[in-house]
Amino acid sequence: MLLAPLWCVLPAYLANSSAVLWGGGIPVDLGRRFPDGRRILGDGKTYRGFAGGMATGLALALVLNELSPLAGMPLIPLAAAVAFSAGALLGDSAASLLKRRLGLRRGRPAPGLDQLDFLIGALSLAYLVAPDWFVSVYTVVGTVEVVAVTVVVHVSVNFFAYRTGLKAEPW
Repeated sequence: MLLAPLWCVLPAYLANSSAVLWGGGIPVDLGRRFPDGRRILGDGKTYRGFAGGMATGLALALVLNELSPLAGMPLIPLAAAVAFSAGALLGDSAASLLKRRLGLRRGRPAPGLDQLDFLIGALSLAYLVAPDWFVSVYTVVGTVEVVAVTVVVHVSVNFFAYRTGLKAEPW
């Protein structure tokens, strides 16, 4: 059932992408800087974005669980749903931290990291909180499938958003 890993990771996709829509307001790092003067995370990571992304990811998980019997897909345990949503947002924040430490300004590309940061966070946290469920859904093949689809979808969506004027850069 190769579609099951994609089905189950959808809350992470939505949590990560919807945080931008909910964002704005107080930055998570509260404007703090490292001793070298660089921001810890930057203005792109806000409390409102994190909370909105979490709520949206969890709401999708609940909807998917209602549809699971009809679609023949596995249920997503609540702990895994929380982990997928939180892990996606934490993974994206960790990448932001890393990019700031590398001296990359907000919006600058970091190939590979930009496409997979949220997914690595989501899968890692889901494995930590629901390991038995996780290994029943995420085989090696299923995980490779999710990574490949994520890269293709991420690049395609960002290019589309750039071409339509929704984003200033194509990455």
